[in-house]
This record gives sequence, C-alpha cells and structure tokens, in this order.
Amino acid sequence: MGQLEGKTAVVTGGSSGIGLAAAVRLAAEGAHVFITGRREGELDAAVEAIGSATAVPGDISDPADLDRLYDAVRARGAGLDVLFANAGTAAFATLEQTTEEHFDRIFGVNVRGTLFTVQKALPLLNAGASVILNLSVRADDGVEAFGTYAATKAALRSYTRTWANELKGRGVRVNAISPGAIDTPAIVGMVGEEDAEAVRAGFVAAVPLGRVGTAAEVAAAVAFLASDQSSFVLGANLYVDGGENQL
Repeated sequence: MGQLEGKTAVVTGGSSGIGLAAAVRLAAEGAHVFITGRREGELDAAVEAIGSATAVPGDISDPADLDRLYDAVRARGAGLDVLFANAGTAAFATLEQTTEEHFDRIFGVNVRGTLFTVQKALPLLNAGASVILNLSVRADDGVEAFGTYAATKAALRSYTRTWANELKGRGVRVNAISPGAIDTPAIVGMVGEEDAEAVRAGFVAAVPLGRVGTAAEVAAAVAFLASDQSSFVLGANLYVDGGENQL
C-alpha cells in the first residue's frame, strides 16, 4: 500500500521532465493524478506512462484553463490532497536584452500562473493537503542572463512562506523544492540539441556530487513533501541539487 493511497493529486506541467516523473511517483504511491500541459499528444503519452491519471490540456497562465482543470478535479468528488505547482518556463536574457515581452512571459507563467494555480485550488483542498511549489537553485546564484527567471523563483520562495502561514489553520502544508542541475528536456528546449551537452558539462562542473540529477530524484522529494512523512515540515524549501547550493 502506497503512502498516498486513495488521494487525489494535481501536477501542472505534468507531461514531461520533473512534472511527469512526479506524476508517475505520486501514482505509484496510490494517488489518482490530474496532469495539465499545453501539448495534447504529450499529455496522452504521459497518461499511458502514469497509469492512474487524467489529462486536462491547458496553460496555467490562462485562468479559464485552470478553471477547466479544477472542474475536472471537482467532478471526481474527492477533493484535492496534493498540488504540485510545477509548470514554468525559462529563457536567457541579460539585463540589456530583456524586453517587455520576455518579462511578461516569464512572470506571467511562473509567478502569475502559479499564484492562480494555488488560489483556484483552495476550495478543493482537503484538510491535511500538501501544496508544493517548484522553485530553483537559480534564485540564489546570480547566473548571468537568467535574472528574470531567477526573480520569478525568488518571488515563489516568498509566496511559499506567506501561503504556509495563511493556510496552516486549515491543516494545509505549503512547501517548496529547489532542483539544481537536472537532466530534463528543458535543457534542449532552451539551448538546442547542439549546445545541450556543453551546458550539461557546465552544470556537472558546479555540482559537488559530480553529476546532474534525474527527474526521478526530484520526484522522490515531491513524494516526501506530499506524504505524511513530512507532517512536521512547513514553509520549507528542500534543495535537490547535489550540494550545489550547500557546499
């Protein structure tokens, strides 16, 4: 019997990378997982991989899409026990290169989208529910040309603390994870196949464990925060970074 037997979970951005790995792990622990993402083909494939899952296509920066997601959860009639607000976007731009479009897109998905992902879930959250935000070690390290992305993750770290305080009276725990260098399709998506290996090598050089992490390793941290094993953890930010931000 899994740690989340009979529970209902939502994973945004659940069709690939960390989101998919987390959805697979939560389902393996016994949860029925609702996943959302923008590409229906990838969502269909993800449902096959996850098993006990329902896909609801949508973009978290569109409130109407979030309403459709939570309508589907509501129709199941079991409320919501785990929310992994994972969906996000990233792109490089120096201070000089940053445009209004770049800023609005990154903040629109990562901050605005996450805010309303959590807000619209509130009526469905059961007592004892766990909300987990996906942050990043990049919020701390000042990597060049990643300032806007890093700022969105720093904003989410602040929200983690505030929401944890606001929701504790309902028995809802809010925590965050901060993945470091994780080998996901996002690397290729940002820099292209040709440069991806060089980027991975650069990541490895900065990680004390001498390798990049896997999405499954991040998913294990999500499962811990989702379960009663973390019942005394509140407002925390769990680094899954091979020691990059610690040593």
